[in-house]
Amino acid sequence: MKKSFAVIGLGRFGGSICQTLSEEGMEVLGIDINEERVNQYSMIASHAVVGDTTDENVLKSLGIRNFDHVIVAIGDDIQASILTTLILKELGVARITAKAQNDYHGKVLTKIGADQVVHPERDMGKRIANNMASNSVLDYLELSAEHSIVEIVANKKLSGNTIMDLDIRKKYGLNIVAIKRGEEIIVSPQAKETIHSNDILIVIGNDQDIDRFEKRVLV
Repeated sequence: MKKSFAVIGLGRFGGSICQTLSEEGMEVLGIDINEERVNQYSMIASHAVVGDTTDENVLKSLGIRNFDHVIVAIGDDIQASILTTLILKELGVARITAKAQNDYHGKVLTKIGADQVVHPERDMGKRIANNMASNSVLDYLELSAEHSIVEIVANKKLSGNTIMDLDIRKKYGLNIVAIKRGEEIIVSPQAKETIHSNDILIVIGNDQDIDRFEKRVLV
């Protein structure tokens, strides 16, 4: 069933979400206080409107509580971001994702009821740095301030060993949650599963443990 989304703030981050969801065939309402941005996305989103989302009446008039998911992607105006999130929560919006400018902003958004808080600039910087630092790390996704999921290409040190042989959980506190092998994906692989060269291991764990594993095994 097609979901409905509202994206508040059509800057670089909100705009990319709006475009991607629209390309996926979702119903998307784009909202921004800037008329020029709204005009830019009027042909991309299902609907695009100019509106001040710190005004409860504006959000009510848009029927915002009827949307499955609202993304607060307001850029530099932290006060507007917080106030908009608070109003959305009070109006009973089912799911709210909010963009945070910094850790303090993120904590406030969580306390006032955002279901998910994202730090796009920080997360992207961390992801790019990890990819640059290691030839074996394909992708990096931050789950929390201390835990992440990484995609690692199996090198010669890993190849030919079973998961039991490597004992990554005991040695590093990490879990291999899946293995991509060509077109095949092995979810929750068994301890006896042998790792092949160029397998992509999807590993979850504490950032410090991932870093330790990279330095000892992936160099």
